[in-house]
Amino acid sequence: MGIEEKTNKIINWIKKQVIDAGKKGTVFGLSGGIDSAVIAALCKQAFPNDTKALILPCESNPSDITDALAVIDKFQINYQNIDLTPVYNNLLEIIKTDGNKMAKSNIKPRLRMIVLYYFANIFDYLVVGTGNKSEIAIGYFTKYGDGGSDILPLGNSYKNEVKSIAKYLNIPENIINKPPSAGLWQDQTDENEMGFSYEVLDKYLSTGIIDNPTTERNILNMKRTSEHKRNTPPIPKV
Repeated sequence: MGIEEKTNKIINWIKKQVIDAGKKGTVFGLSGGIDSAVIAALCKQAFPNDTKALILPCESNPSDITDALAVIDKFQINYQNIDLTPVYNNLLEIIKTDGNKMAKSNIKPRLRMIVLYYFANIFDYLVVGTGNKSEIAIGYFTKYGDGGSDILPLGNSYKNEVKSIAKYLNIPENIINKPPSAGLWQDQTDENEMGFSYEVLDKYLSTGIIDNPTTERNILNMKRTSEHKRNTPPIPKV
């Protein structure tokens, strides 16, 4: 399937999901990264008058906000910029625990999820997630954070496919080319945290081919330990 055909099918799929759910449009978080930029362009085409982007910085890099605003300007998307940093800091003060860096950082996407669903309720929209097939396969997302959404239009697209879709949609080049990051802490990047590149991951997931046995074990371990993220909570058969 060509990129143009796949892109159009995703747009039509978004329309169908929203209509079938009895909703009016879409809302999503716009981080300034490639995945959310692609979602912005797709949703704008699916619902030109009923798409809302939320820029939700939380101790975020100012350049990410600049990139997000560039997407807003390019595709003329309705948006709000809501700084969650004070809420985050107040919550840490209230909790008063010495949680590790990851535990604290995971609060950020969960705060964003709360705000996204608040606006979804207001406008009767669906929350559109930005996760792609590569991230989902190894659980590289925060449970009930950026993993909390109603639909995942890129959930069957590997990271390299997302890049191709981004180029087709004319996403700004600097967004396509900058190192992917979840923005959990300063200078954090996906590939440094994972310990391997998306190129290696995509090749392994799609073909089973990999040159490094240690990397293969790490990928398989990430898939195994993140299984709970991809499933609904188990219920006992009693």
